[in-house]
Amino acid sequence: MNRLMEIELLAPAGSFEKMKFAFLYGADAVYFGGKDYSLRANAKNFSREELKEAVEYAHSLKKRVYVTVNIVFHNEDLNGLKDYLEYLSMIKVDAIITSDVAVMNLIRMNNIDLNIHVSTQASILNYEAASFYKSIGATRVVLAREASCEDIKRIKEETGLEIEAFIHGAMCTSISGRCVLSNYCTNRDSNRGGCAQICRWTFNYLKDGKKLTEEPFSMTPKDLNMVSNIKKMIELGVNSFKIEGRMRSIYYVSTVILTYRRLIDKILNGTITLEDEKYALKVLNRVANRDSAPQFFDSIPDENDQYYLGREELSNQDFLGLVIDFEDEYTIVEERNFFEVGSRVEIFGPNHETIEYTIDEMWDIDGNKIDVARHPKMKVKLKLPFKVDKFDMIRIKIVDF
Repeated sequence: MNRLMEIELLAPAGSFEKMKFAFLYGADAVYFGGKDYSLRANAKNFSREELKEAVEYAHSLKKRVYVTVNIVFHNEDLNGLKDYLEYLSMIKVDAIITSDVAVMNLIRMNNIDLNIHVSTQASILNYEAASFYKSIGATRVVLAREASCEDIKRIKEETGLEIEAFIHGAMCTSISGRCVLSNYCTNRDSNRGGCAQICRWTFNYLKDGKKLTEEPFSMTPKDLNMVSNIKKMIELGVNSFKIEGRMRSIYYVSTVILTYRRLIDKILNGTITLEDEKYALKVLNRVANRDSAPQFFDSIPDENDQYYLGREELSNQDFLGLVIDFEDEYTIVEERNFFEVGSRVEIFGPNHETIEYTIDEMWDIDGNKIDVARHPKMKVKLKLPFKVDKFDMIRIKIVDF
């Protein structure tokens, strides 16, 4: 298999910091929004100056940047749009991600030098739709999360377009984000950046104002996880493998990106094993607070791919610390969650294999010996008998459950 130059691992970047970690941990490209026209209004997003700085930083690493312009536009949203698109062209973003034909037409009619990637908001599931977007200037389509293996194959064969597909992250109860529940329940429009994630709520069964059962129900899909299908997707001609999660932490983004980076590289060089996939699944199932499944790729999801009753999302406490510096024989770690002498941990990063270690001694930043690190962001010194790198991460030892 020799498609290395065609394969892209695409990471979310809800902030400049997350972008840096995404690139460090193996992403080839990132996507994020500006302050306007983006569907993740609650992410930090980027000002115009920050957009320019981000593009320059990415290009200095020979990485790519895609900017989301993917709200559903109302008339008033068109004010200033042309100027914004011209600005994105001027700072040389690698593409915009949009679903509104008005945006694509504006680019074409004004000869604005921007590559167009059609957002998953367009819910593309067939080759005729993909061909239409190609005819008006799109160079890539981001398929609906509901696309099956056969859908992907036919779209690629019929259009020759670049194909971008989600491989990990949250799923929508509705088709690829076309939800109206948020607007209906909270007056926050999910198609204009204000999703209140109603599908994550729980609801009571009511009749005449009285609860019929004590246990509430939910309509939450399990997360998407395509570990077992990456090789097949490469063979089908998928070009860009997309991770969802602009609102997620640096630990989540780094862990997921590094896991898929290593999987993809092993697939491309022919060294992938079943044990590699099993280990990747272990890591990915620990990093998030929801279970995951391949969803629509091989078959229509059933009751095993959805939460209905008894769902509980617990905050993940696996991320223990971040390597931030070195001092003589000490490694300085910024603590994120509780750990202590005797804790069994793993230290992972992009430049070495994951290292298992039992913490036998530690000191505070002033050199005083301590037994426990319990204050987030406190600085802790460790004497490690092996080399690690700045921005490596420490997590709880992953075991079978």
